[in-house]
Amino acid sequence: ADEAVCIGPAAVTASYLNPDAILAAAKATGADALHPGYGFLSENAEFAEACEAAGLIFVGPPAEAMRLMGDKARAKRRMIEAGVPCIEGYQGADTDPAVLMREAERIGFPVMLKAVAGGGGRGMRRVASLEDLDSAIRLAGSEAANAFGNGDLLIEKAVERPRHVEVQVFADQHGQTIHLGERDCSVQRRHQKVIEEAPCPVMTETLRAEMGAAAVEAARAVNYVGAGTVEFLLDEDGRFYFLEMNTRLQVEHPVTEAILGQDLVAWQIAVAQGEPLPLSQDEVQIRGHAIEVRLYAEDPGRNFLPSTGPVLLWTPPSGPGVRVDDGIETGGQVSPFYDAMLAKIIAHGASREEARRRLRRALGETALFGLKTNRDFLIDALGQPDFVTGQATTAFIEETYGEAGFRPPAPSSEDLASVIALDLRGSRESAVTGAVHVDPELLDWTSAGRLESSAVYGHGGREMTVTARSADAGCLAIGFEEAAVRIGDVTLSGPRARLLVEGEHKALVYHRTEDGQLFGATPMCTFQLQNMSQALVASEDASGGGRVSAPMHGKLVSLTCEPGDAVARGDVLGVLEAMKMQHEIIAGTDGKIRLVAASPGVQLAANDLILEIEPDEGD
Repeated sequence: ADEAVCIGPAAVTASYLNPDAILAAAKATGADALHPGYGFLSENAEFAEACEAAGLIFVGPPAEAMRLMGDKARAKRRMIEAGVPCIEGYQGADTDPAVLMREAERIGFPVMLKAVAGGGGRGMRRVASLEDLDSAIRLAGSEAANAFGNGDLLIEKAVERPRHVEVQVFADQHGQTIHLGERDCSVQRRHQKVIEEAPCPVMTETLRAEMGAAAVEAARAVNYVGAGTVEFLLDEDGRFYFLEMNTRLQVEHPVTEAILGQDLVAWQIAVAQGEPLPLSQDEVQIRGHAIEVRLYAEDPGRNFLPSTGPVLLWTPPSGPGVRVDDGIETGGQVSPFYDAMLAKIIAHGASREEARRRLRRALGETALFGLKTNRDFLIDALGQPDFVTGQATTAFIEETYGEAGFRPPAPSSEDLASVIALDLRGSRESAVTGAVHVDPELLDWTSAGRLESSAVYGHGGREMTVTARSADAGCLAIGFEEAAVRIGDVTLSGPRARLLVEGEHKALVYHRTEDGQLFGATPMCTFQLQNMSQALVASEDASGGGRVSAPMHGKLVSLTCEPGDAVARGDVLGVLEAMKMQHEIIAGTDGKIRLVAASPGVQLAANDLILEIEPDEGD
């Protein structure tokens, strides 16, 4: 950006969802147009009208098209009228919980609850039985109200194991509407996309023509102008159903740009200026394949729980066919106020397999230290057989990783030894720098022979005594537990290191903090060590299993208990909102509430005490 304007505090309601603040910034900078991006107010019809009233060109569709398609219930009714295939469901104006429960019984379980406003998986729940419906309606409605200011819901019959396929459409002000092919966005967790690709692996020319025609008809039915995305569910028999229309540019638009060789943001601006579309439908040509992954601040090993914290080091990849769109930098902070997506990494190749291999290699060169990310999960997912063969559906994560979920790969002895060798080398260089001149030939030497030193490192909740001894040919022998690893030819360029490990050249990303925290990222795993000689002393919590703490930074939305209440293991005690998602706080033991330390409405840091349960005897 050439210029940046502060629009308010971190809370989105006071800044990014505050139309007056946005318009004031536009006026202060002399802007004549406003591009809303793909979040916050980007699909807000009232904001589009406010821009027009302020004399600004809104780089997006007409307000009425946004208003209609932004309401999923109205949009579905319009699509049915236009003959676009739709899923059986209830999209009536009466969204009273009793009505929703009655309609769900009529449709038959499982069903999908969806917020009529917004997107990104917020306000969406899959419900398998009537017993679970009341709680799901309450949570989905609250989540939607907080995210979009509208808690109304609709219901659809759940389509089992579908693909999520969306079609990019574009319309100009001269009556021309075309589609730019499709994207497959089936790999999702919590109904939020994780991996996207173009074209769809199972697409045929006939099916593309049919889906493209339906998407164009959907856009024409609401007099659409600009970039839009019509989302469909594609079942195993090749039938497709209208899901929703996003009246904005999608997060995953780079994969379409890659296979078309076009800049869709430039198209948006041209259309907003009144120019015709640069291509006709017949001129749209797909070249190769592109895959994008979303790097999220979350812990896949704990059911993708959002993560917050400092960005100690951000090292994105580079190379032919690789693109990175990021919003972070070393020294920054990931807060609980915004979406968990930190960066997008895109790879393009002549074939799907070339793009997949290129993207997996790029992720192996990526490192973000200081908080949990899904980087290792993405590497693993891209290598799973169903993804390699193009068979992934929306059930991919659940079916691939099962109830146990993703288990982060553990570093090997060679990985640990590499980071320890880099730490010891850094310590030696610091000592030499602060000392009088020392002949390089005398480093690590004593009159008793080659010097052997020992240190204690912490990893995975345990401490390891490590020995280091200079070996032949300039190598360093690292010994710990039952492992002995020879490290040599160490080169460090910024955070990127290359080492000769047991005779094999290996690369990793390395970072060391002043308090002795050591981070490493290999092509397969990310891990952390602690030099215990510099470890910070941390107090231990002795309150036992009855302590209920915030699992992440967030806002405590509600509590359903007070001191003296009896609770059972599995009871819902409250709701915590973090990164636009709502998470139930569950009792881990039977007992009575002994202490309530937090109240609804407060912001909590990770591990802040919420309440304590006095366990029943025997628990």
